[in-house]
Amino acid sequence: MNLKFGREVASTFQIAESREWLVTNGIGGYASGTIAGVLSRRYHGLLVGALEPPVARTLLLTKLDETVDYDGQAYPLFSNRWAGGTVESQGCLNIESFHLDGTSPVWNFAFADGLLEKRIWMQQGENTTYIRYSYLRGSQPLNLSLKALVNYRGYHGGTHSNPGDRGNIARLANNTLQIQVFPHTNNFYLGATLSNQTNNFTWEINNTWDHNFVLAVEQYRGLGDHEDHLHAVTGKVTLQPGDVIDIVASTENQPQFTSNASLKQKGDRESELLNNWYTTNSLSSDSSSWIEQLVLAADQFVVDRPLTDNPEGKTIIAGYPWFTDWGRDTMISLPGLTISTGRYDIAQTILRTFAKYVDQGMLPNVFPDAGATPEYNTVDATLWYFEAIRSYYAATADQAFLRELFPLLQDIIDWHINGTRYSIKMDDDGLLYAGESGVQLTWMDAKVGDWVVTPRIGKPVEVNALWYNALTCMVYFAEVLGESGTNGTKYQQLASKTRSQFTKFWNEAGGYCYDVIDSPNGNDSSFRPNQIFAVSLPAMALSQYATPLLSSEQQTMVVDQVGQKLLTSSGLRSLSPDHPDYAGTYGGNQLQRDGTYHQGTTWGWLIGHYVQAHLQVYQNPELAGSFIAPIANHLLDDCIGSVSEIFDGDAPFIPRGCFAQAWSVAEVLRSWLMVNK
Repeated sequence: MNLKFGREVASTFQIAESREWLVTNGIGGYASGTIAGVLSRRYHGLLVGALEPPVARTLLLTKLDETVDYDGQAYPLFSNRWAGGTVESQGCLNIESFHLDGTSPVWNFAFADGLLEKRIWMQQGENTTYIRYSYLRGSQPLNLSLKALVNYRGYHGGTHSNPGDRGNIARLANNTLQIQVFPHTNNFYLGATLSNQTNNFTWEINNTWDHNFVLAVEQYRGLGDHEDHLHAVTGKVTLQPGDVIDIVASTENQPQFTSNASLKQKGDRESELLNNWYTTNSLSSDSSSWIEQLVLAADQFVVDRPLTDNPEGKTIIAGYPWFTDWGRDTMISLPGLTISTGRYDIAQTILRTFAKYVDQGMLPNVFPDAGATPEYNTVDATLWYFEAIRSYYAATADQAFLRELFPLLQDIIDWHINGTRYSIKMDDDGLLYAGESGVQLTWMDAKVGDWVVTPRIGKPVEVNALWYNALTCMVYFAEVLGESGTNGTKYQQLASKTRSQFTKFWNEAGGYCYDVIDSPNGNDSSFRPNQIFAVSLPAMALSQYATPLLSSEQQTMVVDQVGQKLLTSSGLRSLSPDHPDYAGTYGGNQLQRDGTYHQGTTWGWLIGHYVQAHLQVYQNPELAGSFIAPIANHLLDDCIGSVSEIFDGDAPFIPRGCFAQAWSVAEVLRSWLMVNK
């Protein structure tokens, strides 16, 4: 797939501001914006640095407002939305085309016979962003003006300047500036390098604030939607055809602005990622062009998390632009992002990184930052850990690593049998109970103040499918490690008991599974997607160790009804439309959004296990693969080249939430391989 737009999209302001782009640096930092160049989120910026990788994300360089003067006529290439809704310039009218080169956004701006290319990328492992302008075509010199708007705030925040606020801007050698936006904040650097020898570039210091940028998406989300940015400097240069200028923003103390080397490194890295994908999976290089884009998108979520005893620690960012790394999301995403792409060393590092934080048999839901206490409010993250390890071993046959983790896994099972936090404990019937008032432990975890929207206290269906899967994994692991005697018997007995009692989940009258049983309010008959895991788990690879949780007839009924009631072109709805609490549109303030988060909203990541379940029931890869096909079109929507977190439950299934979500990308990759290999 060629992810490219012409004027029909790129030059239409309403469409161009709804399409976003993302580049990342592998340590948690990123750059993001709209094709139109207008700020629509507080999270947009050309340099959002991770000052304490992978966290402490801080907006530094907000944007560059470019204006071209060509043959005596000014052509603005930027857009801004001001208080009252006024849109300044609509620079997208000058966009001839937009495309992705790997993960780099590339614009071509046309004016008369002139053509200027703009390209953005980041240096891997550094908080450094490059913005390159290449004068591709023209019969006259081109005067380029670059208005640099900067800031210094946490990426969730907003800046409202006070009268008299001024930055501290110092000139260094080689067209480099040292910028301090507020007293007592760290410096960062802004530089420029030119390809020609005349070097007629100049920085003109302005150091005044531009007020009341309006952020349309934040308005929709019911959040603060006005912000100020410091107009630090304006860069000016005259370009001849063939000239190239690079603007570089960095947190490096002594930045080495080697843009050509950085760009080549990026290209080589992306080529290696694709070669690894094709080699690992024995695929021909023309198997699918759109899936290649997701292989590159997968890499954007894998970031460094240095630990005291392991500076090479790795983790997975749950979603851009606002999530960090979470235990549940990491374990669900790991098979698709790392194992499907052949990055086994990274998978092992992530599994080992999280192992260090297991406590009372639980993985943290929110990974600890410096000096912070981990939060363990999850029942399913730890159970997904078993499936991630199984997936890793299935691909690598790495017995040494499995043996290293096996005692930890035994301890986890024991804690779940005997009881751990939040009343998580195996009941006498072999099923797993979880939950207390005021906490949310499953992936349906929306909470507003003291209101837990979907508490699901009791025995959730997917939690018990995961519990059975974990026990089955332990039977398998014990055999692999030559411990199938006492250990194997113990886990086989536990699995058999869980399997025999899972029949309690079957709602005979409805022909589907209860969502939660043995809850304080009785069995929950809400028709939700969680039952699909009772078909997709355990994985087919464990079939010789596990009897299916449901009969063949029951599996077919679940897959068929989930398809009829919950399936959309973008994933599965979180609640059936015939339920009185169903909400088909996600939006509004936080109370409204969180109240509908799991009440009908479509979730992209669920498509993976629906495809897996459908494949297990109908054994038709071509048919199962047809459910993934619409995602190819989505890559041209929302964040170009990635997959969104959620979508409206009602047509046309507008993308919502994080515009690039790890488990959405991961599950599309994993399920695509499932039906194409």
